[in-house]
Amino acid sequence: MVATSGEPLDRNGLRGAAATLPPNSATRRDLSARSGATDGSPGDRPGTALPPTRPTPVGTGSTTPVSSTPPPGESPMPLAGPVSTLSEPEGLRAFEAELALAARRSWPQLPDADVVAAVAAGMLAEASEDADAAARAAHELDRDDSGGLGDVARDTAGQVGAAAAWIQRQGLPPTFTSPVDWAGFGTVIPILAGSPGAGASVFAAVLADLLQIERRRVLMVDLADPARSGLSAAARSDGPWLTRPHPQVHIRFSWRAQAVLARLQSALPVIAPGMVPPPRFWLPQGLQPEVTVVDLGHDAWRVTAHPLAGAGAWLRRGTPPPRPVLVVRPSRPSLLHAEQVLTRLDHWVAVAAVSPAAQLVVMGAKRWPDGVEGAAGRRVAALLPDAVFVPHDSDLAAAGVTAAVTPSRLRQAITPLLRRWGLLLDTTGQRKRPSLRGRS
Repeated sequence: MVATSGEPLDRNGLRGAAATLPPNSATRRDLSARSGATDGSPGDRPGTALPPTRPTPVGTGSTTPVSSTPPPGESPMPLAGPVSTLSEPEGLRAFEAELALAARRSWPQLPDADVVAAVAAGMLAEASEDADAAARAAHELDRDDSGGLGDVARDTAGQVGAAAAWIQRQGLPPTFTSPVDWAGFGTVIPILAGSPGAGASVFAAVLADLLQIERRRVLMVDLADPARSGLSAAARSDGPWLTRPHPQVHIRFSWRAQAVLARLQSALPVIAPGMVPPPRFWLPQGLQPEVTVVDLGHDAWRVTAHPLAGAGAWLRRGTPPPRPVLVVRPSRPSLLHAEQVLTRLDHWVAVAAVSPAAQLVVMGAKRWPDGVEGAAGRRVAALLPDAVFVPHDSDLAAAGVTAAVTPSRLRQAITPLLRRWGLLLDTTGQRKRPSLRGRS
């Protein structure tokens, strides 16, 4: 604030609280620029007097922080941000940089999303190790970097990075527009959650159950991190069959009644996006599915940013063409989220890299609540005329997807859709449909 009367100016043309703050690195750079001082000069050292500077007139675009004089009897309020303190400890930033280097050791071009996941895995592993050690009273959690902090973290980050690097390079297409031969999977139905908690896993289970009842050979693919999967209890027990795309990443095949359920497994604490194996690893030997139902199980916002690898690879254009389903809740926020997901996906559709969303499914309602449908953006609005509504089921909402067959009224709600797609057989005059209790 420019002085008018009373309290004198400090050396930077300020008075009050700002004049009492000790300069940190950010303020020193600003003051040095004004005084002409450089690193190491007297003007760049705390506590060294600087030549007085002329106050900056209002409206000149100066970025110098200014504080008003506090009311009488009150202590000065410290400023937030870089003027008062560093935003985060330098030691933590340096440690994260070490973990990032460990993650990229096996492949320097490892995508940033995988590096972030590897760093998170390393930090989590270190915290777990420290918690165990603290419980044994061996040492305290808060220790300094010079004492050997980070061995577990670096090892874990390196393992996550190595797994993501190896697996991702097994499935990257030669070009954006290289088509995929989906013939071995039958009709591929990738299920994408338009918003968090939309009900994509529930819809996947309902869809697979209906197809089994109609005597279709079904492969269910669960791409989610095992700890966060909505299909973790979809089989009565884990099957004995495994494929190992990488020593740290496994795919386990189990039975959900007559359908084969393939799920991701790993002993590592975090599943990086690049650790999701390419589609070819998910096809079990000896099975020729007619329909493959894929619960993408990852954040749709990230998946649609780079759908050429990881979970997004199931959206890639090919023959026969996949039929992506966008699942939403009957709410304005869900439709707004879904519009942004489709906006990202549109860029890849425009270059013929992925298949566009073929169907909108609304979970938990029989119709649109008042005022919700109007919130749809241009892309979601194009899917509204054929939207399918799956009603709410309180038991399913409370228990989630289990090994039990999904309620019949939910299956009936999507029957017209599958008939329209030609996925239901004409069973008129044929023997009784199979039960879903045949396997465990």
